[in-house]
Amino acid sequence: MKSFSVQGRRLSAYTGGRHFDPTLPCLVFVHGALNDHSVWTLLARWFAHHGHAVLAIDLSGHGRSEGPPPASVEAAADVVLALLDSAGVQRSAIAGHSMGSLIALETAARAPERITQLVMIGTAFPMKVSPALLDTARQRPLAAIEMVNRFSISTLAAKPSYPGPGMWLHGSSRALMRRTLQGGGTVAGGNLFEHDFRVCDAYAEGMEAAAKVRCPTTFILGRADQMTPPKVTKDLAAALKAKIVTLDAGHNLMAEQPDAMLAALRGALAGR
Repeated sequence: MKSFSVQGRRLSAYTGGRHFDPTLPCLVFVHGALNDHSVWTLLARWFAHHGHAVLAIDLSGHGRSEGPPPASVEAAADVVLALLDSAGVQRSAIAGHSMGSLIALETAARAPERITQLVMIGTAFPMKVSPALLDTARQRPLAAIEMVNRFSISTLAAKPSYPGPGMWLHGSSRALMRRTLQGGGTVAGGNLFEHDFRVCDAYAEGMEAAAKVRCPTTFILGRADQMTPPKVTKDLAAALKAKIVTLDAGHNLMAEQPDAMLAALRGALAGR
């Protein structure tokens, strides 16, 4: 992990097990709600060991980064751009998952000259959250974590392979979200889970942002995704002229299909 001073606070990023060299082609990873950099471990390590400078960030108020968490998708995009400045990176590709995909989109819109490739994973716009799930996240966040994990992984008997033999996908995702929730503490009278959901729910500028993006865009979607169903991406994909890659997975694509996810991301960055 490497720490950067961003907007007066410490922001941490995983560099894939390699020294961060800002002169190499850079790739920024942005995680989703109640997650941290660890969802990108395998992807970050592969790219870091194959000629890229990697920054798999912990958003403000998540993981090892100081809070408070970004108040909006737009504020989070400003954090990403400030991180690039702090890291000495002029231009970068960016990949985001779920909430992170909206942050990646907004980042590419705010600085189109700096973003070379945009990859949106498990994305949707609008990314509305049901009132029932918002209420559960506020009142019973541990129950909401259970709900989201059931919705995010497409089978109860996922192949136990990520990140190694014997790994239980539901259990590892649950543990990560609980740890991130605990670390995030109280946010604006609620909790970090509710906060992140409301950030997704409130973002309304996706089509306006898409009109400003100038780089090639790829969507990587889960065929069985119940959190951000692929059909919801149609208008945004058309506005971005995005290439669409669909994997046999739910919302948690990086864990369910790690090899296919890596192949899709490699193809996206190579322009295939």
